[in-house]
Amino acid sequence: MIRPRPARWFELLVARDDATVALAALAATGAVELETRSGAELPASFDALRPLLQQFGELSLRYRAYWPADGLRASAFPEPPQATLERCLADIRAWAQAAEALIRRWQQGEVARAELARWRTVVAQLGDGVVDLAQAAAARPPLQLRLFVWPAGGDADAGAQALLRTFDADGERYTLALGTAEQVQGLAQQAMALKGQVLDLPSWLGSERMHNEAEIERRLAAVEAEEAAVRAELTALADRHDLRTALADAHRLQWLLDNVRALESGALFCWITGWTSAPDVATLEHAVDRSGARGLLHFPTPPAGTRAPLLLSNPWWARPFEVFSRAMGMPSGTEADPSVLLALAVPLMFGYMFGDVGQGLVIAAAGFALRRRWPLARLFIAGGLSAACFGLLFGSVFSLHVLHAGWVAPLDDPLAVLMAPLVGGALLLTIGLLLAGVEAHWRGELAVWLGSDAGLLVCYLGLLGSFVWTPALLVAALGAAWFCLGHGWHERRVLAVASALAELVERLFQVLINTLSFARVGAFALAHAGLSSAIVALMDAAGNPLAAAAVLVLGNLVVIVLEGLVVSIQTTRLVLFEFFTRFLEATGRVFRPLPPPPTPLQEIPS
Repeated sequence: MIRPRPARWFELLVARDDATVALAALAATGAVELETRSGAELPASFDALRPLLQQFGELSLRYRAYWPADGLRASAFPEPPQATLERCLADIRAWAQAAEALIRRWQQGEVARAELARWRTVVAQLGDGVVDLAQAAAARPPLQLRLFVWPAGGDADAGAQALLRTFDADGERYTLALGTAEQVQGLAQQAMALKGQVLDLPSWLGSERMHNEAEIERRLAAVEAEEAAVRAELTALADRHDLRTALADAHRLQWLLDNVRALESGALFCWITGWTSAPDVATLEHAVDRSGARGLLHFPTPPAGTRAPLLLSNPWWARPFEVFSRAMGMPSGTEADPSVLLALAVPLMFGYMFGDVGQGLVIAAAGFALRRRWPLARLFIAGGLSAACFGLLFGSVFSLHVLHAGWVAPLDDPLAVLMAPLVGGALLLTIGLLLAGVEAHWRGELAVWLGSDAGLLVCYLGLLGSFVWTPALLVAALGAAWFCLGHGWHERRVLAVASALAELVERLFQVLINTLSFARVGAFALAHAGLSSAIVALMDAAGNPLAAAAVLVLGNLVVIVLEGLVVSIQTTRLVLFEFFTRFLEATGRVFRPLPPPPTPLQEIPS
């Protein structure tokens, strides 16, 4: 479980015309990474797809807004990719030719809707009795009436006598202007320079606001009805030209060229090879069978010279903590994945620094609510529950000491609060040093580790033990001799002993400093307790129950947000820079699955 497992090599011999369908089916599993032999390229026939896909892209720019967005399913019947794409383009062009009139009606409706929205804003802003729009619209030469719309902040300057009303709404400036042709033309030039609009007053505007609002709503309803009718006709047209299948096939071929860089292919067959993360062979077998692709799938030994990507194998409750290992890279095949251990250590550190029942439950609830939208939020579920448990030990509920402390109130015995994380940190680093021995065993170098680096572990434990039992210094001295003599024996040089001594001093100093770093866990627990005391003191000084309640709520919110960020950073730092440096180099290859195709396959008729 703590050792990454290599992905399994697979090979699929498939009919060349079925390669696209087979690749889409494999990618849909999310468990396939392609890898071909050195020198392999895409078949020459795929080069013919590029100009055709360019034509598809041009059609997409023009018509994408009017294409169906749902129900797209790529065809599952074998066909050469070039023939497929030519068929798709023919179907799309036939649809486009028939849809042009409908699209123009749709666009006219969009323009009408936008203008009606403008006039609804104008009518609402003008109110009753300010400007008679019907009388203004009936103006005759030499006077002209226009509505100008431009970005808010633009200044109208065409003579004050030309302006009837100016106002800002929805981030734009509206100017209703009545003036001579020269004045109106000046405003029009300003509006165009600011990328604005110039609108004529419609003849249906009346003198009463309620009449205008009712007329606008009636016309908007008519526009919506027209758009609904156009959409229905476009849907029927798409069905008649099998547009959904054509679009899905074209998108799938675009996906193929974007994601498949090389493919071994002959006149009749195509050879698809790579790695799979599927736990059993049935996953890929079922995918190929359901696709209808004619092929033979098998799982031989990987070719010589290939380097398998690695996969982490953890139970569901430990998978959120894989983020720490992946932050360093991917553990190699002879390195340990500590995610299971971190599923215990990380919540303990987080909860110790954030020991409060109420705040911990709030953090856990927030993590639970955000777990699907933000996967990292799952870490806060465990961290928040741990904080609630430590809150019971510290007797703190939303910064109030309303419970009897199950262990100790942090400010009553700060030395104990500081010492406990040091003991926990020493234990965690000891495990890290032991994991280095496990990795040496996986590399077949356990004897070398036992004869040398194991002495570092003994020396470290001896020094720690000497704080409570002085004779443990003899154990530390024995470990130092073990380390130095072991290196000298292994290298068969006397001078190696001296160099090993220098290495021992450096590494021992580093691990002791790493141990002291865990004191920050206790320090932040004390800081949290200090902030809680400050909140309580401010609440007591408020002198008013409502003010005291506001201080309590706001204070706890500040603590949750501020300390939540700080504690998360400190926990991450201790894991990455104090613990991982004992055993993890993260030199493994990450498994990168082929992205799934944009549309599913049609079901194969039985």
